[in-house]
Amino acid sequence: MTFKQLEALYWIGRLGGFAQAANQLHTSQSAVSKRVHELELLFDTELFDRSQRTARLTEKGEEMFVLAKRLLEQRDAAVEQFGKPGVVERRIRIGVTELTAMTWLPRLVGLIQQHYPKVILEPDVDDSLQLRDKLLADELDLVIVPDTFADSRLPSKAIGQVQSAWMCKPGVVPATAGAGAVRLHELARHRMLVQGNNSGTGRAYDAWMKEQGVQPANVIVVSNLVALTGLTVSGLGVSYLPRECLSPLVAAGMLAVIDVTPALPVVNYVAMHKGEHRSALTSSIVMLAQECCDFTRMFQAQAEAETSD
Repeated sequence: MTFKQLEALYWIGRLGGFAQAANQLHTSQSAVSKRVHELELLFDTELFDRSQRTARLTEKGEEMFVLAKRLLEQRDAAVEQFGKPGVVERRIRIGVTELTAMTWLPRLVGLIQQHYPKVILEPDVDDSLQLRDKLLADELDLVIVPDTFADSRLPSKAIGQVQSAWMCKPGVVPATAGAGAVRLHELARHRMLVQGNNSGTGRAYDAWMKEQGVQPANVIVVSNLVALTGLTVSGLGVSYLPRECLSPLVAAGMLAVIDVTPALPVVNYVAMHKGEHRSALTSSIVMLAQECCDFTRMFQAQAEAETSD
């Protein structure tokens, strides 16, 4: 019995098909079928019910699936324990938001490649809600999102914070020229460009404005952060944008920060994974994310980050 055979059975059982398992293991469907057939010959028992259109485990197959999961976890733990992370061969699917992709994701990728050179990393950039749903559907192993989706099935670890500010094209709101702070309910009279409820930041600030008793009358929902920034630069309306990483646009006179009271609260970011799928590798990647999380600068390369540190 080999780990390759156990991996084949485990991923077929977890993902529900031979083709999906082959994609996960970066091999052919025939190779996966061969490994399962070898296991069945070894134990002289059928592990999958082939009378069904989908890959359904038999009773013995279910027992083998549990055994395979435990042995594979012990293998990964042994590799980590004996200090040889460079020999870990796994695919890790990480979901991140657009803001993370635009700031410190390049640095995280560099750190993972440095510590785990044989790990195949598959990033997925999407809205927070979509990322959470993909995690629950076992389409992702780990997501880094705003802390707005509390779920007992998804343990989380704090990663960092984002401070946003209300911004607009210079001159759209008089207070940006130094006329004093604007009350939030006064700002709400302007057209607001906001992120929708699929966005963790959008959900957080929508709930916060309702707590303040503010309901904007003229709202345009923009799901893409780059588009949201561009439309704000164009003068179409006011929007909440990450303050520090967009400071070059403010310095260039393309955006102006609006002094608003009360100020926007910070948005906390967390790393989430399914409780039953926690591994030493996943925990290590979460620690690397905590180490390099920095929402203050755009497109941070590994070498650049090490120099600044």
